[in-house]
Amino acid sequence: MSSSVANLFTAAEEPTRELPMSPYMYGGLALLGFVLLLAVLWAFRGTAQRMSGGHLHTRANERG
Repeated sequence: MSSSVANLFTAAEEPTRELPMSPYMYGGLALLGFVLLLAVLWAFRGTAQRMSGGHLHTRANERG
């Protein structure tokens, strides 16, 4: 009985599919994407302050 159930599961098993590239390449591409997004974020740092034309509000500026 148990051997016939095992045969049934192996017959119903879907054939495995190979990935188009190495799993390490997927990780490398994800890391590269995050680095590119960080570069875009870094390129626009301080833009909101420059667009508003104001200065940073700190305690040193309030003292005069």
